[in-house]
Amino acid sequence: MSDKSFLLTIRVVNLCKYLMVEKMEHIPSKQVYRSVTCVGAMISESGYKKSKNDFLHKLSIVQKEINKTIYWLSLLSSPNYLITKQFDCLKMDAIERLKTLTALMKNTKSNRSLTTYN
Repeated sequence: MSDKSFLLTIRVVNLCKYLMVEKMEHIPSKQVYRSVTCVGAMISESGYKKSKNDFLHKLSIVQKEINKTIYWLSLLSSPNYLITKQFDCLKMDAIERLKTLTALMKNTKSNRSLTTYN
């Protein structure tokens, strides 16, 4: 998960640099930059979990940040700062990260409940 999230982050960061320099677009670019860099940072931080609850909490923050990233990308695509193909590709990657994350969280929750009953 972290490698693909890292690559998504790099792609969005490079997009933000382009938008800020070439298109003089700053507000949504900064927002998508913040949300996507938080995704990678929180995934990295989740590796140092104190407990399963702490791990799940960090992953729930990642979920929110991925959703915010998709929102800001959508906003950037509406005034044509992003071409449709760019947006679709980035959105697909973000949704893939979200699906992987959701499966990981479900698995962690089910393992947590199994250990609780043992």
